Amino acid sequence: MWAKRAMAHASRVDAWTQGRVSRSRVGEKHPVDDFLFEYYPTRPRQFRQWHPGLGFALVDAQAYVSDRYYRMAAIDGVEAMTVDASQFINRRDGLAWVEGLVRTSAQRPARTGCFGLHEWAMVYGSTQEEVRHESWPLRLTPSEIRSTVDDIGLRCTHFDAYRFFTPEAVPKNEFELSRTAQPEFDQPGCLHATMDLYKWSEKYVALVGSDLVADCFELAREARTLDMQAAPYDLLDLGYEPIAIETPAGRAEYVRRQRELMDASAPLRQRVMTALALALVAIDTCMPSEAHESAAESGNTDSTRMA
Repeated sequence: MWAKRAMAHASRVDAWTQGRVSRSRVGEKHPVDDFLFEYYPTRPRQFRQWHPGLGFALVDAQAYVSDRYYRMAAIDGVEAMTVDASQFINRRDGLAWVEGLVRTSAQRPARTGCFGLHEWAMVYGSTQEEVRHESWPLRLTPSEIRSTVDDIGLRCTHFDAYRFFTPEAVPKNEFELSRTAQPEFDQPGCLHATMDLYKWSEKYVALVGSDLVADCFELAREARTLDMQAAPYDLLDLGYEPIAIETPAGRAEYVRRQRELMDASAPLRQRVMTALALALVAIDTCMPSEAHESAAESGNTDSTRMA
């Protein structure tokens, strides 16, 4: 039974990764589809590997014997492979930080007034030769990009977008963001926070399961598509119709699509939260009592470090 699920997962992932693999062989790039493999550096082969997650046992699963995150266990007299939560003890603080980040961001009111201008802030004051996706032309002149940003303003809440702003654009943002303060700003209306559900679930895939990771990846692809449709690049040759956020109609379209993604992300965000919380419980069960007490005293989180 589990082998069929593993094959279904591999087939699902292959449909997403074939283009990436083919482009890598010839040195080609794609500004939309490659992002989820470059910014979130999970290789297609890793993504293809199916993990059931905590609470499952796999019989006749020789492929998992050499995986350090699994152990052999006797269940009702039958030997099976199960996830070994004790292998994550040294990663507990990072996992707790992520769980807290996802939980607090889900509880925060959504903001939908950024209009995707983070990509504009990344090229603000730059020439075509200086932009991140230099192979693709800008659909507006540098002066038009500057005027649009100056007129609408920057209200980005996601640090991992903000940190790529040009030096000229940084002081124009409504918020001064940092890694340490990320839990205070991440919110469910943010496209990058939605894409990060894939990052966080993939980081702990053995614990949360590949089905959840794949669902998060699928939504992250939609978010990245909207991200680049609203960007100042001309991607028509790739089939991406631009959303002209420099116009009132374009901004209205962006917000509509943004809210659709936010609604779609809500159940995924809840699933990620639940899976991470259960993983923490499983890890704590494996920890020595003194280490568990130390973690409890620290508030089960470490906001100064990344997972």
